[in-house]
Amino acid sequence: MSNDIATVVEIVSSLPTVAAVSTLENLLLTLPQIDLGTRILLHGGMCARTILIPAGTVLTGALTNLDNVSVVYGDITVTTDEGAQRLTGFHVLPAKAGAKRAGVAHADTFWAMVWPTELTDLEEIENEITPESGKLQTRQTTLLTEGD
Repeated sequence: MSNDIATVVEIVSSLPTVAAVSTLENLLLTLPQIDLGTRILLHGGMCARTILIPAGTVLTGALTNLDNVSVVYGDITVTTDEGAQRLTGFHVLPAKAGAKRAGVAHADTFWAMVWPTELTDLEEIENEITPESGKLQTRQTTLLTEGD
């Protein structure tokens, strides 16, 4: 499995553009999908969207419309505004609008994205943060669950 992870890390590290990440995403969407346990908190004019990425998971994120802050805890190689990075432990990262990330988790990893919003309706909030809201797991019902 470590050779497979090394190969995926190499591929993720070479994805500098939104188009390249989208190409990977189209490939990944042909594979079984897992539930990342999306949790959403609205408080004080902010939205926090948190997922748990299991070890060994390869994933892509949605294209973002707004600057946001990403809070990460775990071990993941991911594309960032400064290129691909392996993040271990706890990190708080600025994320510019227009980003679309790809990553591979080496260990279970929590990823939270926080951004300001005056909206209170979840669907409107998702539409505000990404033009790809239809692809978000909160909009999907065909996910694998434990034991599938």
